[in-house]
Amino acid sequence: MSITKILIIGLLSVGFWFSGWTAASDTNSVIAGPLFSRYSLTLAPGEREEIVSPFYYSEQKETQHTWAVPPLMAHETDPATQSEEYDFVYPIVGYYRFGHEYRWQFFQLLNFAGGRNQTNATTRRFTIFPVYFQQRSTDTNKNYTAVFPIYGHLENRLFRDQIDFVLFPFYSKTRKKDVVNYNMPYPLYNKRYGDGLYGWQIWPFLGREHKAITTQTNVLHEKEVNGGHESQFMMWPFFTEFTNGVGTTNAAWYKVLVPLRATYRSKARDSDSWGWPIGVTHTIEREKQYVEWDAPWPLVEFAHGKGKTQRRFWPFFSRGTNDTLTDNWYCWPVYKYSSIHAPPLERERTRIMFFLYSDLKMRSTTTGRELRRTALFPFYARTRELNGNERLQVFAILEPFFPTNDKMQREYAPVYSVWRAEKNPKTGAKSQSLLWNLYRKETAPGTKKISLLFGLFQYQSKPEGRRWRVCYIPMGKAPASSKAPASGH
Repeated sequence: MSITKILIIGLLSVGFWFSGWTAASDTNSVIAGPLFSRYSLTLAPGEREEIVSPFYYSEQKETQHTWAVPPLMAHETDPATQSEEYDFVYPIVGYYRFGHEYRWQFFQLLNFAGGRNQTNATTRRFTIFPVYFQQRSTDTNKNYTAVFPIYGHLENRLFRDQIDFVLFPFYSKTRKKDVVNYNMPYPLYNKRYGDGLYGWQIWPFLGREHKAITTQTNVLHEKEVNGGHESQFMMWPFFTEFTNGVGTTNAAWYKVLVPLRATYRSKARDSDSWGWPIGVTHTIEREKQYVEWDAPWPLVEFAHGKGKTQRRFWPFFSRGTNDTLTDNWYCWPVYKYSSIHAPPLERERTRIMFFLYSDLKMRSTTTGRELRRTALFPFYARTRELNGNERLQVFAILEPFFPTNDKMQREYAPVYSVWRAEKNPKTGAKSQSLLWNLYRKETAPGTKKISLLFGLFQYQSKPEGRRWRVCYIPMGKAPASSKAPASGH
């Protein structure tokens, strides 16, 4: 038999399978997985269609539409939020749009970005990181170009409000808020100034900085005091002295002479270290009400008091608590437990070997609702959301590391999740899927549907009766059981 005849017979067979299931069903669902499946979502209103699973699916969930070819690419749109996303082998290539803002990127090395702001000024950015930076805007005052390390001007990039450089590191000027830094060359000579601030350094030999006490007006039109500070160093890091919070109620003085001693003094806290940074440290926390010894921190730590209790001998064990936090581990990183009790939130997490096993619980003390995520790499990941929705996935290769990354779930999970089980307590709906719907079971109040082996076996029950088919041939139908009411006398 030729290959052409085999393909024709195969396509006709698939067509008969689909038509047979559609004829047998009162809904639009078609289960012939993993070749083709169309079914209603369990955890949210919507519908999902899968073709040659797990390599293509299309999903409509409320206002959000997604189609994907895992693990290569995915596209998602949501008219309600005016958002759109394309991912190509995430996170290598991506396109993201939200309203008028957009961004194309290749990793974080090559990207195009732009959009329109509240003043209707259109801005476009092009970056080849870290070599070329460009911005063009209808407001020409916002235009800039930078070719690193030759020459450039940048605005609101690299965590600075403004950057200028020529033959970096020989000359650079940066500004963040009111503080301006000059480097000639970076980081050997630095001069900086701002609101009440002046400083300089010839690194690593000598440096000084002074900031005067200043005031500012807050959103309530009240004046607030910004404390001043004084700092200096010589032959960094061997000698450093720093006074912070000058003019406030908690001024602090800090002095380090490596490796002999480090001293910290303030109204709230005193600390002395001998053989810093690996020697012995004694700390008195008056504000938090505890006393601590470290020898050296963080390997050996003992603290006691109302504000903190700590016993640590790394890597063998550690037990620490205070009013809201608990942090314990044994044979780090074999076992680790941490918790936060700070109403309205309670959070507990248990980990074994980092991400080999993880169990996270988050509970609202006001509503009593609880979120829980457990994962055992690479075998399974289980989630129960705050609304009660539950989901179990086997296998789970990336989920233990990125439990809240929707893109990973959208583009990679379909490839290796051979078993999926979902439960919606609000609607009472449940679903189970093995090997991309080779076996699928759906239940809801009063109904049950089962499909097996490309849809060759199908079973459906409703209040009005049951039906089942083998190779799409009806094998029987049983009416719903009923009892006639007893006649009166």
